[in-house]
Order: sequence, then structure tokens, then C-alpha cells
Amino acid sequence: MAIPSGRVVARFGSYREAERAVDRLSDAKFPVERTAILGRNPQFVEQVVGRFGYLDALFRGAAVGGLVGFLIGWLFAVFNWFDPTVPSGWLIIDGLWFGILVGAVAGLLGHALTRGRRDFASVPTMQAERYELIVDEEVADEAARLLGISPPEDPAVAPATPDRTPQRAATDRR
Repeated sequence: MAIPSGRVVARFGSYREAERAVDRLSDAKFPVERTAILGRNPQFVEQVVGRFGYLDALFRGAAVGGLVGFLIGWLFAVFNWFDPTVPSGWLIIDGLWFGILVGAVAGLLGHALTRGRRDFASVPTMQAERYELIVDEEVADEAARLLGISPPEDPAVAPATPDRTPQRAATDRR
């Protein structure tokens, strides 16, 4: 997908702020299909949430395995694949305990194979340094008016966002 063309109407420090601006435009019956939110300077952020040891691997593996085993046992019970040999309830219970057992062993084995190289749990995300609201040139003035943003007099200054002060444009070196 190509980078959207148009005029940058506002810059925001977070995606949530940019999303709120587009929502305000939508509420005002603005043609939001002519807008785009563009994240600039993407960064990979990995938030470490805690340690991850053998006990954690055992419990997580057992939980995932138990869920999978339960669902497989339930499917066998619903479609009567072993009827009348095994009652439906036993298929579900057998799937659950077998899934817990296999999942726990797989979790422990998987963690042991890392040999301590990754003894922590984390949540990876992609974030941008700033988010720009880009609007087609024909309707950019209307979007700025609806958001309560006046066009900047100095082209090096980005338009002010509704609840923030103006920021320097990207041409400004830090």
C-alpha cells in the first residue's frame, strides 16, 4: 500500500489521539474515507512483564494443552465419533486430562531447549514516534475547521492539535 497523499492537517503524539480526531470528523459527517492516519518513525518496543521459569512453562503448557484437549474431546463428543463405545462426557474429560499432560510436557521441554537464553516474558509492540492525520487536499480545510485547527502561518510549524500545542515539523533537527 502506498503512502497516502494529501495535506497533513494535524500531528499527534499517540495513535489514540489521532483516532479520536478521525472519530470527531466522523461524528460531524465528514467523508472520513478521504483521511488516513500515518505513523512516522516506527519503533519496535518489547515490554518485559516478568520472569519465565520452568514452573511458568509447565502451567502455560498445561493450560494451552488442556484447552486444546478439551476442544478436541468436545468435538468427538458432539459428532459421536466413538458412540456407543465411549460416553460423550468421558471423551471430553479424557481430552482435557490428556491435553493437560501433553501440554505440560511440551511446555517444559520447550523451555528446557532454550537453555536459559530467554528466561523472561514480554509483550512486543510496534509504536510510532508521531502520528499524522492526512486529508485529501480538496477537503483539508474543512477537516481543520471541524477539528478547530487553524492553518499555521509558519510552514515549519505543524498545525496545532485540538488538545495539544503546535509541534515543530519533521524538517526541524534535534
